[in-house]
Amino acid sequence: MTNRRVLISGASVAGPALAFWLHRYGFTPTVVERAPELRDGGYAVDFRGASLQVLERMGLLGAVEAAATRMGDVTYVDGDDRPLVVTPSTYQSGELEILRGDLSRILYDATKDDVEYVFGDSITGVTEHGDGVTVTFAHGEPREFDLVIGADGLHSNVRSLVFGDEREFRHDLGYYVSICTVPNHLGLDHTGRFYNEPNRTIGVYSARDNSEAKVMFWFGADRLDHDHRDVERQRRIVEERFDGVGWEAPALLDAMRAAPDFYFDSASQIKLGSYARGRVALVGDAAYCAAPLSGMGTSLAVVGAYVLAGELASASHETAFAAYEREMRPFVDACQKLAEGNGKWFVPPTRAWLKFRNLNYKLLPYLPWRKLIEELPLKAGNAITLKPYAGARV
Repeated sequence: MTNRRVLISGASVAGPALAFWLHRYGFTPTVVERAPELRDGGYAVDFRGASLQVLERMGLLGAVEAAATRMGDVTYVDGDDRPLVVTPSTYQSGELEILRGDLSRILYDATKDDVEYVFGDSITGVTEHGDGVTVTFAHGEPREFDLVIGADGLHSNVRSLVFGDEREFRHDLGYYVSICTVPNHLGLDHTGRFYNEPNRTIGVYSARDNSEAKVMFWFGADRLDHDHRDVERQRRIVEERFDGVGWEAPALLDAMRAAPDFYFDSASQIKLGSYARGRVALVGDAAYCAAPLSGMGTSLAVVGAYVLAGELASASHETAFAAYEREMRPFVDACQKLAEGNGKWFVPPTRAWLKFRNLNYKLLPYLPWRKLIEELPLKAGNAITLKPYAGARV
């Protein structure tokens, strides 16, 4: 087997999932992560369709199910916390939901004994030569690898170094989101509560058996000029956008200021003409971010890792990268399409839209196309037929 030494940038979901499969196929993967340790924060992520098959083939479906959020219905409320409409969990939680940090921990624990992890470092240069790649790091010594894989998210460092500036590939959907962990002061029991004002949404749902809660601040805006690593500036943006908002906003903003796992970013998609260049390829959000509005990012990451590793185990990297793209492209297109147009339903831009959305949610159980709406995400989640790669449990 050639191309055994594979460097993976990113230790969230796609990176460890890829390392899992590469090790199973006899490769020697190394995962480098900018953060000093595994990041446990993050929002709830969903699994649908083919991604559940991948978890089963990994032998990890049971572990993920054991850590599932088991989220129930979500209630939309007015400023006085009076219920306006209730939506079932399947509208937002997929077939299986888990906190991103819990999923990351499961994948890490499944690979840490067999895979080299380098925390607190990042790639600064990638130089390809005839039979390999020389990689330089911010702190470590240069090293030689056969292949480099960017699994480092929407703002992928590997993609910037090898493919070009992010602005060439990033397509903003016109929304921003902040997510963090806060005390469960509303006493939510495996449920969520959402509050809307025009162009702004606040959502709170219980987490980890109700011992804590996650809060989401969504708002509509054109592209903001800010550093995606400047956390203090991001906190101020959220404070400014939600200043004067009613319901529980003041208390949740106070909790947000103290949250240890504050997250803020645009709802954006990555659209590339190719997922690979030379000996470098991308997987997960780095290659085809679908945006949080789709609910398919984690499914894409897990399935993409399975397909990429399986193809690399079957052929040369040139042939494998081309086959990986052929397999993934229709799946990516279907998942990204889900996010298009979802914004107005989740973050209504006007009071008229807000009333229209709530009326539709109230009537939905009685409408003939309810089943079609419920099946759309599942259809996207099954928009790929998984190959039975040698070594995968099928």
